[in-house]
Amino acid sequence: MIGLALAYLRDRAGQSLLNILLLALAVASLTALLLVSTRVEDRFARDSAGIDLVVGAKGSPLQLILSAIFHIDQPTGNIPLDALAMLRADPGVARAIPLALGDNFRGFRIVGTEPDFLALHGGRLAEGRPWQAPMEAVIGAEVARRTGARPGQRFVGSHGLGDDPDGDMAHTHAPYVVTGVLAPTGTVADRLILTSVESVWDVHGIEHDHDQDHDHGPGHDHAHDHDHDHDHDHDHARDRAGTGDPATPPLAGRNALAPEVTAVLVSYASPAAAIRLPAAINRQTALQAAVPAQETARFLTLFDGAIAGARALALLIAAAAALSIFTVLLAAARARAGDLALLRVMGARPAQVFATVILEGLLVAAAGAVLGLLLGHALVELAARAFPTLAGIGVTGATLLPAEGLILAGALLLGALAALLPAAATFRTDLATTLARAQ
Repeated sequence: MIGLALAYLRDRAGQSLLNILLLALAVASLTALLLVSTRVEDRFARDSAGIDLVVGAKGSPLQLILSAIFHIDQPTGNIPLDALAMLRADPGVARAIPLALGDNFRGFRIVGTEPDFLALHGGRLAEGRPWQAPMEAVIGAEVARRTGARPGQRFVGSHGLGDDPDGDMAHTHAPYVVTGVLAPTGTVADRLILTSVESVWDVHGIEHDHDQDHDHGPGHDHAHDHDHDHDHDHDHARDRAGTGDPATPPLAGRNALAPEVTAVLVSYASPAAAIRLPAAINRQTALQAAVPAQETARFLTLFDGAIAGARALALLIAAAAALSIFTVLLAAARARAGDLALLRVMGARPAQVFATVILEGLLVAAAGAVLGLLLGHALVELAARAFPTLAGIGVTGATLLPAEGLILAGALLLGALAALLPAAATFRTDLATTLARAQ
């Protein structure tokens, strides 16, 4: 029966190929949507785990979340170092991790932070050791894979948060040295270059007290030296806002040379802090507090709407493919009525003839589904390579999801249903009349 079904498909190769391509387009669309939506939701959940609040400069709360947690947007600005001390002195705060942003290396963001950031993302070293002094850095697994960097190698960061292939904004006066490489975590840490906050200050010529750079707990005082190296005066105005935009001026009304941070990742010590702390922070003129759970839910709601529209279009294409398969098989069954009647006369049972037509629909559906799955993965991988934002949230075509089995099963079911009516028509064939017409 399989050989006969294949022979019938080859007999009308053009129509069969068109049906396969139409179904493949629908399957590829559904596969791509599944890969992207699943990865985005999973990555957002992983990257924001353990972070109850993000504190940063006034602006868009969503932008603050995207820049400070997922590192796929520009920061809203910088905040005074006193904000970090204030948060650490609050009894409702269990952990406050500072972030200092503003530079990149080959498109990978350099993040000034503290060792607690590694614990937050479950980071562990695969090679080397953690950073221990300014201008030492630990690189994520994806950074190491893409750049080939290993412990002991030096690199120079570039101003801004986008790739600068020409090196026009490179901080050649302050090279970093790689001290360690992280094992893959499946989080945003894989694509980051981690160093101390003091390193970021040193790169931009911002003087500070190396003994007391910032608080590591309640009750610590600050002692900052606001003198600076005049060789780096040209960097101050453009580097202070941490937005990656050379034209961005320092935050108004503040000493442009004072050490600051871009954002603070906060974990609560008690549920009561979730009610009190965001409102208290948002009342301050220089600060805003953004709740990751709320902002990501809002973002995913917008994202889900776009996904639902694209999914509806893909299902419409799939329905068109099923209708096309049905039309072609019905016409073919009528055209081959004499052949099918002859098979019956030669001893083929009605069920075997029925199965032959069903098998044609299944073969078309299987070919379309497999081609569509491959095409969907290829499109997602190409999109991830073309758009750094997608790659930044871990979107890749090199992932197989269990739900893809449902797409494959759905395509096969669609092919079988499309062939059902043409196949059922073989039971109603009058052998004598059909054979007389065929002579």
